Order: sequence, then structure tokens, then C-alpha cells
Amino acid sequence: MLKTLEKIPAQDPLNDPEQKAIIDRILLENKGLPGATMVVLNSLQEAIGHISPPMQVYVAEQLGEPVSRIHGVVSFYSFFTTTPRGKHTIKFCMGTACYVSGIEQVIEKAKQILEIEPGQTTEDGLITLELCRCVGACSQAPVIVVDEEVEGRVKPNRFPKTIQDIKTKEE
Repeated sequence: MLKTLEKIPAQDPLNDPEQKAIIDRILLENKGLPGATMVVLNSLQEAIGHISPPMQVYVAEQLGEPVSRIHGVVSFYSFFTTTPRGKHTIKFCMGTACYVSGIEQVIEKAKQILEIEPGQTTEDGLITLELCRCVGACSQAPVIVVDEEVEGRVKPNRFPKTIQDIKTKEE
């Protein structure tokens, strides 16, 4: 865990003037609010797309909070991410019905095709794989969520079409 702002990676949002301005605006608008930490972190996640370790240190300094508290919030809630996500996200439901119906085989197929693990993003920044809890579509298990669209009864041999559909959208 980064504890100071001495060595910020070049690609970090704090080194991008436009993104830094967004970060500063969010902090300025919310600094004095009760529960400012959650409001700021939610706003940063939405505006920037992730909350990097240097951003966590910066937020802590600006809000007068310990870095450990900011990091604790970011690491506790699954909707926060510390690295940029891909343009498209594929979430694999790990609920009981999906697990029993074979979601693990679909995940293995995704790993094979994309050459990444859940929690990672393809080198081209197009797709991020994530695991999630039950999405409430148990009757359609196994289920994936592509961006915000639920796809049910997913089979490993049909998963390549999902990837192709995403790539086709980008052409």
C-alpha cells in the first residue's frame, strides 16, 4: 500500500491535468459533507473509473483521514476498483445456481480465449473479467453480465461468440 505521494506512476490520473482537475473538483465540492469519504470515493470511481493507490493517498490527505481508512473502504466494497477497467466488462455470476450449472467451465474458456484471469483487463483495454455474487437470474444459470446485459444459459462452446460480439461492436 502506497503511503506517500513521492513516486506516482506516470499513467496515474493524478499526473493527468484534466483528471487531476476532476479529482480536485470532487474533493472541493464534498470535503465538508457528513460522510464525505464515501461520497468522494463514489464520485471518483464514477468520474475516473478507478481509485488508484496514489489517489487514495491524495484523498486521505485532502480529507484529513488516515490512508488506511481510505484504503479500507476501497478494498472492502467490491464496486471500487484500484486499476482501470476495460471498455467492456464481463462478470461471471458465482451464485450457487450458476456455480452448480457450470460457470467455472465458462470462466476457464474466457481465460483461455482472452489470456487473462478474472480481475484483469486485456492488453488492448477492451475487456475486463470479473467475478460477482448472485445476479438474481438463477433460473437462467449459468449467467454472465456483459456490460449491463444479463446473458443466461451460457455454455463454454458459445462463449467465443460473446467475445466476437463485443469486438464487432468496436469495429
